[in-house]
Amino acid sequence: MLSKTVETFLSEYYDEIVIMSSKICKGHRDHLDVAHYCIADFAEHKRVEELVNKGEAMRFLSGMIHRSFNSSTSPYHKLYRQSGRVHASGSQVESKKHIPDEEYDHGIDTATEAILGVLEEMKLSGDKDIWYMAVLFEMWMDTENYSELSRKTLIPRTSISQAVQQCKEYVKQELKNRNIDI
Repeated sequence: MLSKTVETFLSEYYDEIVIMSSKICKGHRDHLDVAHYCIADFAEHKRVEELVNKGEAMRFLSGMIHRSFNSSTSPYHKLYRQSGRVHASGSQVESKKHIPDEEYDHGIDTATEAILGVLEEMKLSGDKDIWYMAVLFEMWMDTENYSELSRKTLIPRTSISQAVQQCKEYVKQELKNRNIDI
């Protein structure tokens, strides 16, 4: 059973752990599986309380993720990525040439989620100028044509393009402030 301290740590830092896993795994499609495996393994570690209390848990988890993903002798690799093995249904085992799955770029999903999160925060900020930029940017994403958007909203085309550019810069700065690379 997890202590309240460990449970709180894992709840508060879950998103950061997933992002860290994505970065360590270089956006590989397995980054979320690696993160979950390491979180479960970390929660059962004998020093979990000590690491959380000393503030060393994230560094420890990063090492676990790195070893799990990059080592062919790690328990994660042995359990989930045993290359060359094919598990068939029933007692039949067929030998097939390993065909790698198409690489899916999870980095794009992570970046999209981060950008959408910043836009949502902009709309809820209470600052009407920031709200205006975010709303126009979202409208522009649907249309991607300043002239057409100007006709729909009756807002001058130049004002729309300036707001969209300012929004892009704002989002980039927010992501940079949060150490999120896109």
